[in-house]
Amino acid sequence: MSKRFTAGAVATAATLALTAAGLGVPATAAPSTSRTFTVVAEDGFAADTAVAAIQAAGGTVVSRSDEVGMFQVTSDRADFAARATAAPSLIGAAEQKAIGRKPKLDRVEQEQAAGVAGAASAAGAAGVAGAAGAGKKGAKMDPLDEKLWGLKMIRADEARKVEPGDRRVTVGVLDTGVDASNPDIAPNFNWSLSRNFAPDMTDVDGPCEVPSCLDAVGTDDGGHGTHVAGTIGAAANGFGLSGVAPNVSLVELKGGQDSGYFFLNPVVNALIYAGRSGIDVVNMSFYVDPWLYNCTANPADSAQAQAEQRAIIKAMKRALVFAHNKGVTLVGALGNNNEDLGAPRTDTTSPDYGANPYPRPIDNNSCWDLPTEGPHVIGVSSVGPSGKKSDFSNYGTEQTSVAAPGGWARDGFGTPTYNTPGNRILSSYPLKVLQEEPISTTIPDPKVDANGNIDPRVATSVFKQCKPNGECGYYTYLQGTSMASPHAAGVAALIVSRYGKPQGRGGFGMSPDVVEQHLYRTAAEHACPEPRLQQYRNEGRDETYDAYCAGGVNFNGFYGYGIVDAYAAVKTPLKPNARP
Repeated sequence: MSKRFTAGAVATAATLALTAAGLGVPATAAPSTSRTFTVVAEDGFAADTAVAAIQAAGGTVVSRSDEVGMFQVTSDRADFAARATAAPSLIGAAEQKAIGRKPKLDRVEQEQAAGVAGAASAAGAAGVAGAAGAGKKGAKMDPLDEKLWGLKMIRADEARKVEPGDRRVTVGVLDTGVDASNPDIAPNFNWSLSRNFAPDMTDVDGPCEVPSCLDAVGTDDGGHGTHVAGTIGAAANGFGLSGVAPNVSLVELKGGQDSGYFFLNPVVNALIYAGRSGIDVVNMSFYVDPWLYNCTANPADSAQAQAEQRAIIKAMKRALVFAHNKGVTLVGALGNNNEDLGAPRTDTTSPDYGANPYPRPIDNNSCWDLPTEGPHVIGVSSVGPSGKKSDFSNYGTEQTSVAAPGGWARDGFGTPTYNTPGNRILSSYPLKVLQEEPISTTIPDPKVDANGNIDPRVATSVFKQCKPNGECGYYTYLQGTSMASPHAAGVAALIVSRYGKPQGRGGFGMSPDVVEQHLYRTAAEHACPEPRLQQYRNEGRDETYDAYCAGGVNFNGFYGYGIVDAYAAVKTPLKPNARP
């Protein structure tokens, strides 16, 4: 029976598409005379009808994701996008357009502290204790955990004495990859479930490491995903550092490019796969490129750009609903644009790939920051060691669900820890990336040399731990809502571990609605600061960083329902009548 696409979940398996708008064409794709498009079907039309319309417009379907009505298409017609958009059964077509722009770097995550050297830790200001003792399985802390003020803030160090995580619980890291060779990642890495959906794009990622351009599972040439994975579930093994849920299984869902771009096809296919595979929690610390906000009909956009964004909105919402309905708890970073998501500013950064950016006034009623503003996504804002909202963090009563430690170098103004690396979030990081990253924008030398030695000038921000057999792990500080979201995802994984039930044939899991409700109910309430209009002049920020906190103690725009609390989450019984 032919499937019709709806705004809700749609059905069965199809071959996964591995290219996207703005994603390099694999070796098996059409010749270079053809162009590659992502096409999305309208609601209510059967897949066969959509395919017929694509063919009538002059396109060839290379692969398809029937769950969301998304097709990878090649065509040599100059007017294919316009013809596809005009078809009643198709929303629009987004074309691959390589322009050779430099890799996307998050200004917040890459921001350096004043000077190369500085205080090594913010532990004193944050009140972080050392090792939490031993004796109970999962209760031990690792050598670098004394630098993880975030674990202490959300009481993850206490939570593991009750529930360190269940190996059957799987957390998908939808990111740039995961370095499974790190000794803190290796014990928890799930090789059988991990997949790569994002082949390298030579114009932004550089030369491909392998002929297929599809990096091997267990690698991460960007670093971002490995950092996120460590915060979620680095093993408590007496080595390096540990994560919020140190006994859960980590699943690599590579949907991001090495350079930090996240395009539609890889992201959607990763979400479909997560739903099909029974993954319990998926962390999403990104927005879908090339549009910071996807709008249905922004007057500043061309007709083709409008159609492209409508296709992205539809495909992403369908994918999120599909994953949720299959039992996936979805957690997303709110973003680092220091703005109220309910009253967004003019977007001057989009598109960030395929064409030059231009000013786009954003209408909140018809524009979405995806995936964080998509259905069923738990949106996470960032706080620093003091508990104050990080100056860069997005906020607002519309999408802030909870807050979590994301780091903030400029926290602690007037104290010795101000603008020091330790105010950020320390986590695992690939050696290869550290050997490629320069010390700073003015010092091109790598942070780690070819022999694996850390440059003394970054000794307070990069760390190395080695086992007696010579196996080493590397760690560095980053900051951002990208670092806050995995703290919340880790707590969600602990909730599933604590209260989940066997499901199906050897399965184990928990309703994402119940996980979400319990996460909110057990978060530590945090009132708005006074004055409610927070300014960051002492930290060197201008009026564009001013942020007004609306709401009460129970819920507000800075903290949502509160700062996630791992210990309360595993100690507080589920609400009566809640069905795991």
